[in-house]
Amino acid sequence: MHTILVVVHLFLSIGLIGLILIQHGKGADAGAAFGSGASSTVFGARGSANFLSRTTGVLALLFFVTSLTLAWMAMETARDSGLMLDPQAMESQAAPVVESDLPAVPEAASDSAVPVVPVPAETAPKAE
Repeated sequence: MHTILVVVHLFLSIGLIGLILIQHGKGADAGAAFGSGASSTVFGARGSANFLSRTTGVLALLFFVTSLTLAWMAMETARDSGLMLDPQAMESQAAPVVESDLPAVPEAASDSAVPVVPVPAETAPKAE
């Protein structure tokens, strides 16, 4: 259902873009007033503007409906997949303990936050 709705939404958006691009703006009516032959169109003198406007409005309405439906479906999917709702799911989602081939690092003997770094004898300052 979700895939079908996404495909319909895609076709509606492409159709909506195409219809908007082929419509004439309000400035195109000034050329028609001086006899540019607008009455010889397929839909008549004003028929194409009404047809394209209404078709654009219907496609825009369908586009909004599919957008809201997809948003609602995404919200329902996100609501159902919460880990806090099912404690068993949290335990199954926990990262597995992986054994390492590296040797264990001994813990520091002191509780200080500054790590103790051994200095080689060649670079150590000489006490006089």
